[in-house]
Amino acid sequence: MKLRQIWLGFAAALLSTGLLAPQAAVAVEYDISSASSLQVVVNKHRALNPATYVPASLSRVSTERLRSEAASAYNAFVKAGKSAGVTVRAVSGYRSYSEQQSLYSDYVARYGQSTADTLAARPGYSEHQTGLAMDVGNASGVCAMQACFADTPVGRFAAAEGWKYGFIIRYPYNAQGTTGYTYEPWHLRYVGVALATDMRDKGITTLEGYFGLEDAPDYLR
Repeated sequence: MKLRQIWLGFAAALLSTGLLAPQAAVAVEYDISSASSLQVVVNKHRALNPATYVPASLSRVSTERLRSEAASAYNAFVKAGKSAGVTVRAVSGYRSYSEQQSLYSDYVARYGQSTADTLAARPGYSEHQTGLAMDVGNASGVCAMQACFADTPVGRFAAAEGWKYGFIIRYPYNAQGTTGYTYEPWHLRYVGVALATDMRDKGITTLEGYFGLEDAPDYLR
């Protein structure tokens, strides 16, 4: 005890003279490139590697699937919504490369490629393929996959409470020039509680902005 007191006194003296600096907070480093990372950033400039990546562990969530970590967080999010009188419906979770290819091809056939590229990701570039994204809806189906979803019970709950469970609105309002996609208040992306909280606290709404990445409004090829 006496030696500890002597050391503490010595350290205090060094601090007072500036010879010993207080320990700085350690910055969190995230892996944003590995397809298996919970914080991987996927956009029109950043394809999954490999393009046909399949998550190692997928768990059933209602009629959909998510990576186990995201599934646990999503179930907690849904439970909290129920307690608040809000019924969250799972609409679309994990999609494989081939499923995304089929969806994207259908959009191209219906709207043309330029419009399709603002509505759905090309295969190998989709957040849904990571198993970390879930499109949600209201039990009534009101404003499904529309911007007006933001003003529905589930839309408001997701925007206000999602961060507590590690989810962000991945394609926020007025950010198409950065994310490459129109406003999707129904598209939740799991990034973990620490990152979601830090983004909220700093007022940063996109992963590109948080990690200092270039805007990705269009594909490079």
